[in-house]
Amino acid sequence: MELGALLGFAGACVVLNLVPGPGMMFIIAHGVGGGRSGGVAAALGMASGTMAHTVAAALGLSALLRAAPAALEAVKIAGAVFLLYLAVSTLISARKPAALAAARGSRRSTLRKTYLSAVLTNLANPKVVLFYLAFVPQFLTPGGWAVSAQILVLGAVLIVIGLVMDGAVGLAAGTFSALVLRKPKFQRRLKEFSAVIFGGLALRLLTEN
Repeated sequence: MELGALLGFAGACVVLNLVPGPGMMFIIAHGVGGGRSGGVAAALGMASGTMAHTVAAALGLSALLRAAPAALEAVKIAGAVFLLYLAVSTLISARKPAALAAARGSRRSTLRKTYLSAVLTNLANPKVVLFYLAFVPQFLTPGGWAVSAQILVLGAVLIVIGLVMDGAVGLAAGTFSALVLRKPKFQRRLKEFSAVIFGGLALRLLTEN
């Protein structure tokens, strides 16, 4: 694999991660609603989902999904339904004052839920599949390494860069949330804002081609 192609891919990954997208908005929502640890947990979940996509692409599953448009559409609908569930559950928790105290008592369980939600959201995002179909192949080098090995290397680069940048976004959102942690009314508004983000992401996923 050529070093030039690898460096070019790394630069492209930085640019792509700088552009606000569904993943970044998801992380911001959890950072705002769950603090710094919630933002980092969401970033780790997104990275884990990308890891699964990378392995699937290396095994050829992405090409299989492309050959079956109905399967890709099912993935999109599943992702939208899950995001709508997050929107509703977050809105309900914001309306219950006791939920704030309960959340502090089950911090580990909440972080685990945030992590798994991020993983599932990433796995259900058809854009990640299309990314591996349309973008990654442009940086593959003919000859030398096997295609599957090159995809794994490029995927690792994407995961590391994405985790660093997403983690920074999650920490920033969580820091902002921590500044108003002692103001229950404002914190309730932040949770409502998070619910709006989840709902917006679901609608965007359902309506875009």
